[in-house]
Amino acid sequence: MEIREIKTDKKRYLDLLLLADEQEEMIDRYLERGTMYVLEDDGVKAECVVTDEGSGILELKNIAVEPDCQGRGYGKALVDFLIQTYRGQYGTIQVGTGDSPTTIPFYESCGFHRHHLVKNFFTDHYDHPIYECGVQLVDMVYLQREM
Repeated sequence: MEIREIKTDKKRYLDLLLLADEQEEMIDRYLERGTMYVLEDDGVKAECVVTDEGSGILELKNIAVEPDCQGRGYGKALVDFLIQTYRGQYGTIQVGTGDSPTTIPFYESCGFHRHHLVKNFFTDHYDHPIYECGVQLVDMVYLQREM
């Protein structure tokens, strides 16, 4: 398993990015200003994008694992990599996600704790309803953990 930074042509991973953020316009808001990593294990299995949000906060904007590779530890490996890579440069890592029964437990298992809620984020910022596990996402939950 190898994790490497992608510096150019980040959109070649658009299909994978869209697994975690369904609207390309939203991805465009952070992709070029962010730092992207891919996890390879006999091919690309996962990716993530992080951004500097100021005040010592690193934000995990996008993390996605190929559907047939989920549950194998690739997502957690990326989170652990980010913690190790950015420890000492940032005090906090945060992630914003839908209030979903699949994503919240994943982040909590990685040491994140609920921090705050942005009401109606998905209905106000996306041009179509966003569903996960058959549930329409409305609010954005921010989770944080210390580095």
